[in-house]
Amino acid sequence: MTRPVAIAVAYGVDYFPGFLDRAEQEALREEIRAILTEAPLYRARMPQSGKPFSVRMSNCGPLGWVSDERGYRYQPNHPETGRPWPPMPARLIEAWSLLAPDAPPPEACLINVYDAKAKMGLHQDRDEQELSAPVLSVSLGDPALFRFGGSKRSDPTRSFWLQSGDALTFGGPARLAFHGVDRIATGATTLLSQGGRINLTLRRVTRAHRWGGEVGRP
Repeated sequence: MTRPVAIAVAYGVDYFPGFLDRAEQEALREEIRAILTEAPLYRARMPQSGKPFSVRMSNCGPLGWVSDERGYRYQPNHPETGRPWPPMPARLIEAWSLLAPDAPPPEACLINVYDAKAKMGLHQDRDEQELSAPVLSVSLGDPALFRFGGSKRSDPTRSFWLQSGDALTFGGPARLAFHGVDRIATGATTLLSQGGRINLTLRRVTRAHRWGGEVGRP
C-alpha cells in the first residue's frame, strides 16, 4: 500500500481515488466479514425519537460509535451483544498512517452498510474529543453520491461519486463540515455479491498527549 497523490476537493478535504486496488479491496472485504461475525450489524436509532437509521452498522477498534434514544456516544462494547469490539484490521491502521501521518492513532472504525435504499443525511462528526485529527473514509462496493458542505448546515454543498477502493480525508478547517450520502448506485461493482456499499470511517476519539511537538498515545 503506497500513498497516492491527493486530489484537493476543498480546503482540508483530500480525495484518493483508487487508493485500494481490487486485491486489497477483496482482502479488506474478507476482514470486515470476519469482524461482523463477532460484532453483528445492527440498526442504530436516532436520539429521543428512536427512529432507526436506514444504514446498518457495527464497529471495530477500541471504541465504537453508537446512537440510541440516549444520544450519540462512543463505547467499548457492542450495544446488543455486550462484547468488546473486534480489533481494527492492520490494513486500515496502515491506511491511516499513510493518509493521516501527523495524527495520533485511530481508536474507532465505524462500519456502515448501505443497501439500495439507504442514505445518510447531512451531519457533522463532532462526538470526538480530538478534533485536530482528520476523519478517514474508505469505500467498498457500489458507488455512493457523497455530498459535502461547510461548517453550517445552510452552507452550499457539492457532490461527487465515491467508488469502491476510494479513500477520503477531511480535517483542519473541514473537520466539522456537514456531509452525507444521497444515494447508492446499485449493481455498479462486483465486489459485494449481494450489492450495496460498505463505508469504513476511522476516527481518533480521545485527546492525545503532546510533548516536545510530538503526538503520543494517552
